[in-house]
Order: sequence, then structure tokens, then C-alpha cells
Amino acid sequence: MRIILAGFNVDIEALQEYKDGKVILTPESISAAYARISRSPKSVNNLRKEARKEVEKARRSNRAIIFEMGHHSVAEHAVFNFDIIGISRRAVEELEKFRLCSYTEKSQRYVTLKGDFVIPEELKGTGLINEYSDMIKVQNDFYKTLFEKIRECNLKKFPDLAKDKRGKRLLENLAKEDARYILSMATQTQLGTTINARNLELMMRRFASHNLKEINVLGKKFCRLVKKIAPSIILFYKANDYDQKTYRELRKHMRSLEVTKIRSSEKKGITDVELVDYTPDGDDRILAALLFKVSKRSYADAIRCVRNLSKKKKVALFKKSCQHMELYDVTLREFECANLTYSLKVSAACFGQLKRHRVATITCQEYDPDIGFTIPDSVKEVGEEKRFIEIIKKTEKVYHKIEKKVGNIGSYILTNAHCKRMLLNVNLRELYHISRLREDPTAQWDIRNKAQKMSKLAKKVMPITTQLLGGKNDYREIYFKLFGKRRQATFCI
Repeated sequence: MRIILAGFNVDIEALQEYKDGKVILTPESISAAYARISRSPKSVNNLRKEARKEVEKARRSNRAIIFEMGHHSVAEHAVFNFDIIGISRRAVEELEKFRLCSYTEKSQRYVTLKGDFVIPEELKGTGLINEYSDMIKVQNDFYKTLFEKIRECNLKKFPDLAKDKRGKRLLENLAKEDARYILSMATQTQLGTTINARNLELMMRRFASHNLKEINVLGKKFCRLVKKIAPSIILFYKANDYDQKTYRELRKHMRSLEVTKIRSSEKKGITDVELVDYTPDGDDRILAALLFKVSKRSYADAIRCVRNLSKKKKVALFKKSCQHMELYDVTLREFECANLTYSLKVSAACFGQLKRHRVATITCQEYDPDIGFTIPDSVKEVGEEKRFIEIIKKTEKVYHKIEKKVGNIGSYILTNAHCKRMLLNVNLRELYHISRLREDPTAQWDIRNKAQKMSKLAKKVMPITTQLLGGKNDYREIYFKLFGKRRQATFCI
């Protein structure tokens, strides 16, 4: 794994002064200057000037404000960019848990993979490295076979698309996105990430406490690169009991409760999308919030008012809130006043996309072979279902050997087809975002299927405020059905 510090923000005037060797380039000067705004009558540009000329003083100020006063938000003014190369797909899931960071990752849907994979440090000395590596090579070889067969099938199936370069590339990408289901989560990838110092500190502390050594190494490399540049805003980065022990002790406590063990057959019977909780009067709460926003009523009065409206008038109020909405617009913030909680069974391939919706609350269990796996229809179409299942079963045997010998790292060898259970809690505004992006025909079929089911269930419990749910490609038709007129998107060029 290679981590490269690709960049960090600095005072623009410091760049000019740096040429003359007068200043140290560090994002700390901006953090220190902005931290002083609340208590100094000086103009902010002069505060920046002072901070960049007296870096050590700025650093002492940062430490005092963050550590003694507890104002961690000043660290958010320092931002870092990292190139992350040779990290496993499994480790990326841990990295991308952090909400307030930005990630752009190499896509297995668009890039043909060469077979590079990570061997976890924990496997050393177990005698399982050869078996682990051999199994992944079998997966990788079958990936190549699947890609070629599905690609040829697609080209024959859609001859009109295959005629031009763009259409041919689309058909090849569809083959890649289905062939990847047999790849392991040990597969190497790369990404670029942008992280502010406050979140980087949290990330490093969590990584220091993590049970995967690859994640420990990632945190240490972040620390080495950043501490020498911005030592005053990265303070609480070491492992702690809270992050190391809490879930472990909760798991142990759960066992003491003598909860009946779940049978494998019960696990396999899990519904892939289930609405397990929601705001009972979600429509009314959203409409009441809209009324509260534009009037001088109390919220209690707004709720009473909405509950006394006829359904026709409620629909009219909803329509007023979105009649000028373009396909690229987000719903009003008041749509956050109603929540939905879904229990999902998702493949690793599907989760790789779903995890990007970081405004949602995502609670995951570990990957569990007993829950099952997802087979793309194209694999069946090219006659490779039997071989696919054979490799899955062999993979699971190696997984169980690893778990028995080491524990906690078996998921590296599991494939993108393998599933886990998760809870997804969203407000309706976020569900609209997921729906627009993931119900679109250009979305990958696995996550599109989940998004469609989530929208369908939401419409049953909030029939008024969900009427514009749907993919962006269908937005004009959905809008037409609701308003009786078409909405033309406007673009600025």
C-alpha cells in the first residue's frame, strides 16, 4: 500500500512569500487565523498575515484552542489530499465510512482488473497463504472468462449498440460490472481522498483501534505524512478503549443474554429489502414543517392545521413545494422531518455503491456466507452459473479455515457476490437523492433493484410526499403525471 500526500490548502499569499523563503507552507496558519476571528477586532486578512509569519505562535494557539477549549472545528479549515494506491476493497469499506470526507475510487465497473490482491498481514505464520492466494487466482481467472463470455454475449444481443465505439464500450462495461461479482474483497484498488484535519484525526484514532492490520497501517501512514506539516491540529490520534473495546464488549454482553442462535436456513430466508420502521405520520410532519417555515405559526399549530386538511389540499400543498423543481434539484430541507429505516440484504458489489450515500445512517453486520450470494443474470445467460457456484463454495471453505485459524479477516477472500445485512436509516430528502441517482437506467442493476423496492415501500407509508420519487431519466414523465405539464431542464453553458 502506498499513501502519497497529494496536496493541502495553504494561505494564497503564503505561496508568493514562500518563493522568497520567508514562510513555512502549512494549513495551520489558516486554522489559527480563523480561530482568532471570534475574539479579535483585527480584520481576517491581517490575522492570516500574522499567523503565516509566526507559525510557531499559530501552532501554540491551535493547540490551546483545540485541546484546552475543546473547539475542534478550527481544524476543519485545514484540508489534505491523499493518493491511496494498492489498498484492498475490504479496507476501502472502512475508509469510506467517514461521512464528511470526499472519495473518488477506481471503479470495477469501468476498469478491467489485472488480478492484483492484498495478502493480510494476519495470515503470516498460519500456513494458509498459499491456499488463500490460489483461491483468489481461481477467482481472478474466472473473472477473465466471465468478462469475455458476457462481453461477446452483449455484442451479439445488442448489434445496433455494438456498431459504434461508444455503444461497444457500454456493452463492455456491462460485462465488467457483472464479471466482478466473482472477485474477492482482497482485490487491490486506488482512490483519491480529501479530508479535513478534524476528520483525519478521528480517522487515525479509529484506524489505530481497528482489528485489521491493513487499517492500522493506513492510519500510521496518514499520521507520518501529516504530523510534520500540521502538528498542532492532529492531537488525539492514538488508539483508545472506546474505539477498541465498545463493540467487542457489546458482542460479549449479547452472548450473555442467551439469545437463541439463528439457524442458517433462517439467515437465507432474509428479505432483501424490508421497511422496518418509519415516521407514522410522515406526510403530515413534512407538510407541517413547510407550513411552519412560511408562516408565524408554532409547529404544534401547523401540525393541527395539516391534520385538518383534506387529502386533496395536502396534495396541493406538496405540489406547491416542488412545482419549480428540476431533475437536478434537491427537495426542500423540510423533507428531512420524516424518516424511514430499511433492513437490507446486499451483495458486496451493491454495498460498494450504497456506502457512498454517507448522509444516511448505515449500520452493518459482518459479511456472512450463510446469508447467501448474488448471481448476475448474465452469468446464467452465458451458461456459467454452475461454475460460479462451485467457486463460491470453494471460497467459503477457505473463508471458514481462515476464520477458525485467525478470525476477523476471512472477509478478504469473500467475493463481491457475497452478502451482508445492514440497516439503512434515511430521511425522505435523502431517499429522494438515492432514488434519483440509483433508480436511473444508467445505475447498476443490483443497487437499482434495491432503490426501486425502497421507493415502492416508502410510497405505501407516505403516499403524498413521495410522488416525485424515481430515477432522473424518468423525472419528466413523473412530473407530467403529477402536474399535467412537462418540465424542461435548463442548463448553463
